[in-house]
Amino acid sequence: MPNLDLQQLVPAYIQAFEAYYPSRPDRDLMRTYGVNSLHRLNNNENALGPPPEVSGVVDEFPPKDVPVYPNGDCFHLRQALATRFGMDEEQFLVGNGSCEVIASVIKAFCEEGDNIVTADKTFAVYEWVAEFSGFEARLIPLKDHAFDHRAMLDAVNERTKIIFVCNPNNPTGTYWDRDTLTRFLDEVDNRAIVVIDEAYFEYVEKDDYPDGMEYIEQHPNVVVFRTFSKMYALAALRIGYLCGNREVVDQIRKTHIVYSVNTLAQRSAAAALSNDGSFIRATRDMGSRGQGTFMPHVRRVGAGIRLQRGQLPDGAGSHARHPHVSQAYEKGRHGPDHDRIPFSQLDTSKPGTTARDGRLLLGLSRSNGRKQ
Repeated sequence: MPNLDLQQLVPAYIQAFEAYYPSRPDRDLMRTYGVNSLHRLNNNENALGPPPEVSGVVDEFPPKDVPVYPNGDCFHLRQALATRFGMDEEQFLVGNGSCEVIASVIKAFCEEGDNIVTADKTFAVYEWVAEFSGFEARLIPLKDHAFDHRAMLDAVNERTKIIFVCNPNNPTGTYWDRDTLTRFLDEVDNRAIVVIDEAYFEYVEKDDYPDGMEYIEQHPNVVVFRTFSKMYALAALRIGYLCGNREVVDQIRKTHIVYSVNTLAQRSAAAALSNDGSFIRATRDMGSRGQGTFMPHVRRVGAGIRLQRGQLPDGAGSHARHPHVSQAYEKGRHGPDHDRIPFSQLDTSKPGTTARDGRLLLGLSRSNGRKQ
């Protein structure tokens, strides 16, 4: 068999990149560790499941539609998004999860020698897509667990094409308030595309939290990401979207893959948008009850745990903490040095959750003193 010279065929930036291997399926992990239950706390999945409007779409999905290709550009869903947010349907692009729209934006604006700017402890896919596409990712350390807007501005140079701001930040839960975001955009002054990733937009209840879509008209370089995976609990269907200035979106459309979002995902997302808001309120209430269950135990455990509850320590400036995220700090090989525990997984008023919650809290107690 002839030798295959991968050193010659594979670009140097791919050879230097470390592949990401997801954990094995739950059943395999349970068999490996000899346990009969496993609860993934790091994915921030909505324990309520999707809105009731989605259940009918899923239950009644006709088998005759399975061999038919989906609508290539999510036409009806983009119409629903435009109606919901008072935009034009051509200002939206829908992708197979937020990861796909991240890739589309980077492909649209970056060329050899360009860079992106983002934080070192945030959603890692910004960095990954840039680096395995051959572009530099300038990673700015967090300050008080939040994006450091001054340091990010200082990192911008003439080859910076995109700045990624995760607001609220995944996974630390901090966010830029309206004044901070406004000042930042004014100082960027259209020198680069600013992506505001609002995957957790629907969870934030603070009055000073900014709506990224409200900036698009005055700041044409703003592109907003949102997802149906978190609040709307469509994670298995993989569907997210972006919104921006029409001329900017037209450029991104050139690099965006069509037909990548399946029919069930499109219909389910449109159904989720039709909810009257009661589902969002129920999810927020569930998270608040989870906080009430979890926090007394964490205070008792003490070392190694840090909670995000909506307030920063004194002197932390204009950032505030997302109320539905907590962290158990444990240094990892990749990404942030902590794990996320969604409070929505800790609501003992939800049938069937008490035993699970007890196992988690018992595990925290047993781990106290070992994870420093």
